[in-house]
Amino acid sequence: MTQSILYHDGNRALQDQFDSRRISDRLEEKLARTAFSPDDRAFIEGSIYFFLATADAEGRPDCSFKGGAPGFVRVTGASELAFPDYDGNGMFKSLGNMLANAQVGMLFIDLHERPRRLRVNGTATVSRDDPLMGETVGAQLIVRVQATAIFPNCPRYIPKLQMVEASAYVPAPHCDPVEPAWKGFDLFKDAIHPRQPTWRGDPPEG
Repeated sequence: MTQSILYHDGNRALQDQFDSRRISDRLEEKLARTAFSPDDRAFIEGSIYFFLATADAEGRPDCSFKGGAPGFVRVTGASELAFPDYDGNGMFKSLGNMLANAQVGMLFIDLHERPRRLRVNGTATVSRDDPLMGETVGAQLIVRVQATAIFPNCPRYIPKLQMVEASAYVPAPHCDPVEPAWKGFDLFKDAIHPRQPTWRGDPPEG
């Protein structure tokens, strides 16, 4: 392959040590892409969580869990997806990193129906003025990711788990948000930041 969207010199050095460059190139050739397939869209939009990797301007990494109801992540273009940022602890570790370093990695994984995972690497933007704000219950920001590499990979080590119940904290239409108990702890309650007004999904008055 003359140009790779997945590999750099560090990957190549280990591939050459283990004689795996040929299979690595074949996997990229046959599976990697920069536009979402219909199957990718269905998997992403049916997901109730994903894992998000970011790094700051110095390359210091962070990994976080993002969850919501099915459809909270939307494929919004041939190579673009979007997801909401909900009320959290106010640290803005992931989104703050995006403002310093737009490169992100997303891992969608199915632990419940059939083992499956999909990686999405790309560049992220963060906005309080995105048009999706007005139609996304509970969103205080919208993140859009322009995919530079989309890659499904082997699920062999994924365990199969049972879904017990959805999180009570996931924003739901026409419902007031549930506050986590830690916001009332003596250690933190005098420093809690105000919850941002967000669209609840209620019809306009009048």
